[in-house]
Order: sequence, then structure tokens, then C-alpha cells
Amino acid sequence: MARVVLITGGNLGDVKSRLQQAQRLINDRIGAVMRCSHRYKSKAWGFDAEPMFTNQVLVADTDLTPEEVLEEVQRMETELGRDRAAEEREKAASGQHYCSRCIDIDILFYDDRVIDRPELKIPHPLMQERDFVLAPLCEVMRDRVHPVLGKTIGCLRDELAAREGRVR
Repeated sequence: MARVVLITGGNLGDVKSRLQQAQRLINDRIGAVMRCSHRYKSKAWGFDAEPMFTNQVLVADTDLTPEEVLEEVQRMETELGRDRAAEEREKAASGQHYCSRCIDIDILFYDDRVIDRPELKIPHPLMQERDFVLAPLCEVMRDRVHPVLGKTIGCLRDELAAREGRVR
């Protein structure tokens, strides 16, 4: 049994309902959800968009491999309405690297495994740059040590706040 940490989010449509559906699917298909953060609202990261994004971190126990978890979350995203081809067209038209979406599910951690392949990167390579990830992650595992950076999630969030000139 492995512990997988996921983040769900989106900013289009009925996001609250979609995040609830995602949590049920994760519980049914990936493994028992042991902890979940509150939902956090934030501005888009890396591009301009309205409405704001809503994100939530979920911690689950799983018998699936990291590759199977990735396959399953991508299947869930499609079932919940995500259209990656339409997103690619929008990004190409706007020249942006990111765009609005109805659902996104990312793997943040899988135990302390480090995987660096084009299709799968664990831990998530940009989490330390994103407060919309660190804030809910701090709520459920502030003292967790990042297996690559060797710092706690709380420390990473404090460092991000200092770099951005925010007081915490």
C-alpha cells in the first residue's frame, strides 16, 4: 500500500460539484481518501483568467502503481469534462502555456518516490513555486519533507512567501 497525494482544481463550470465528484472517483478507483484539505481559491498561475481557481489536496492509500494512478486520474479528468485537445487549441491561439479548465488532477507525491520521465514527474516539479498547491498541502501535511528538496512543506511555503514579498 502506498500513500498518494493529489491536488484537484479547476475554474470553469460548477467547480465545487466537480471537485466533490473527483473525490468520490479517487476514493472508488485509486484508494481510500484518508485526508483532504479545505478548498482554496486563488488567481490563475502563469496566465490571466477569470474566474478564480479552486483547489483541494487529497491524500489516499492506494494499491496502484504511480503509472496506474496517472492513467486513472487522466481517465477521471476526461469523464468529468476535461477536453485536452480543446485546451491545446486555446493555448496555441493565445500563446499562453496554461489555460482555464473545468478539472485538473495532479499527482504531488507517491510515497517518497522520485520519478522523472516526460509523461510522469513525481514529486510535482513546480509545487514549491505555487501557493495554490502549498497552502492546501500545508493544511494536511505541513511537516512532510519533500524527497528532492529536503525541506518541509511549511518551510517551502514560507520561502515562497518571502520570495514574493508576502508576510505570513
